[in-house]
Amino acid sequence: MDIVSLKIFHAVAETGSVTRAAEQLHYVQSNVTARIKQLEASLGVRLFHRQPRQMQLTPSGEVLLRYAARIIRLMEEARSAVSDQGCPHGPLTLGTMETTAASRLPAILPRYHARYPDVELNLQTGTTGELVPAVLELKLTAALVAAPLSHPDLAQDVVFQEELVLVTSASCVTQPSPAQIGEMAIMVFRPGCMYRANLERWLAHVGAIPRRSMVFGSFDAIMGCVAAGMGMSMMPLSVVQQHRLYGAVRIHPMPKQFAHAPTLLIYRRDMALTSAMRAFRDLLLEHHEPLPMEPGSDGLADRHPIMHDSVSA
Repeated sequence: MDIVSLKIFHAVAETGSVTRAAEQLHYVQSNVTARIKQLEASLGVRLFHRQPRQMQLTPSGEVLLRYAARIIRLMEEARSAVSDQGCPHGPLTLGTMETTAASRLPAILPRYHARYPDVELNLQTGTTGELVPAVLELKLTAALVAAPLSHPDLAQDVVFQEELVLVTSASCVTQPSPAQIGEMAIMVFRPGCMYRANLERWLAHVGAIPRRSMVFGSFDAIMGCVAAGMGMSMMPLSVVQQHRLYGAVRIHPMPKQFAHAPTLLIYRRDMALTSAMRAFRDLLLEHHEPLPMEPGSDGLADRHPIMHDSVSA
């Protein structure tokens, strides 16, 4: 068992196909097949169930895949640590919530690129529920996700403080009552979104059951539908304020226990941070903000005069 065989095994397991693994690794297909057979012979177990169109891992293959991923990562870390000297450079694959990408990163990424032009930044969006396993499985170097989060294998830094607000059409002068919500739809991201989970917690708290949930793949689509009077949503105030439809919606403050939503930068504890990752983390922490004022305070109302209804406890 050697590193080349493990990389081939890992590629076949990830793609589910000898043909696709060979294309990915730039090997001939017969070489990939021979390496898998040699690996199985050396271990004395079958690693794959061979089907006409798919290679499916056996239980033994599932176990080896976890070790193979760790070994490959350690090899890449060692190579990177030896060569990672001087100015940050090389690839950096990050995940982020779409709302964070829309409201926070436009101020961060241009500065990062200007300081470190040799870093090859790859940004992927998803929900917190999607990004956390991607970091754990080393598909992402780090990710920006919503708190709360606790995992023994993950380190985390608070990098932004978000204030969640209820967003309705401009015609909804006061915060909708439970009875009114019963006639409305909620506009949400797919399951795994912490803002959606927070909205659902608040609805349960006030005893409101919306008529239906409508799932969207983008914040822009949610804002458009809310502005058109199709329903309501819960979003970070910073995101809503920057949207072109801000003047077409009304924002309503949330009780403190539902409004406070820190954004976390997460990464594996056992991963040696590259200079590119350290530089990105340091830049985010430069922008770290103090806790926001309590929702519904006079200062908040002064800054957002459109919000003049009372807060439901």
